[in-house]
Amino acid sequence: MLKNPEKTKNDIVAWIREYFEANGPGCSAVIGISGGKDSSVTAALCAEALGRDRVIGVLMPNGVQSDIQDSQDLVAFLGIPNITVNIQAGVDGLSGAIQAQLEKGTLPGTTGLSRDSEINMPPRIRMSTLYAVAQSLANGGRVVNTCNRSEDYIGYSTKYGDAAGDFSPLANLLVHEVIQIGQVIGLPDKFTRKTPSDGLSGMSDEDKIGFTYEVLDHYVLTGQCEDEETRKKIDRMHRLNLHKLQLMPSFQLEH
Repeated sequence: MLKNPEKTKNDIVAWIREYFEANGPGCSAVIGISGGKDSSVTAALCAEALGRDRVIGVLMPNGVQSDIQDSQDLVAFLGIPNITVNIQAGVDGLSGAIQAQLEKGTLPGTTGLSRDSEINMPPRIRMSTLYAVAQSLANGGRVVNTCNRSEDYIGYSTKYGDAAGDFSPLANLLVHEVIQIGQVIGLPDKFTRKTPSDGLSGMSDEDKIGFTYEVLDHYVLTGQCEDEETRKKIDRMHRLNLHKLQLMPSFQLEH
């Protein structure tokens, strides 16, 4: 638990202001809104740091989104400008075009889109949408990354999808710490306590990864995990997904 969540909240707000002063004076923060704790807390932090008018919420359902009301309630609660962009046509168009080519069987061992491709395409299209909005603003925009330390530790994000962005206020906060910040900043529990889900697979995050964020946070902080199989799974996910947190490797030319 954060020893002083009020101070941490204030420090993050100050950090966001400093980022914009150095990297985009007058720019807006552009953030994808899911209605869950991460986007809600991040949007609230940006609103306090920059003012509500400089935080642009982008709602991006993929067709019909059953919990879209949560996103609408969040932008209304914060009073931030927002737009809704349904990405279904983009997802279906790109998926269909790729699928048609793969079905020809000209690539070895491939006859169609994999399940992982289907799951990861919408987050990548969402990130493209956020950058398109940011670059279309008269005063410019910087895209907010909403990943937290718990998700990053096990690679529970889409590379060049929700793992992308220009700045990341929550990257060093575990899930329970994000919730603390949400409480301090005055967000209703419906946003900070919403069952986390990627909105794509039809499963909750915890069901999908096979353990709770409470177990994960405890392990990250202490190195202790009561269940040996869970510990091994966390270690394996961390090891296999480290590439998502590292800069792209580049060949170093010697002169």
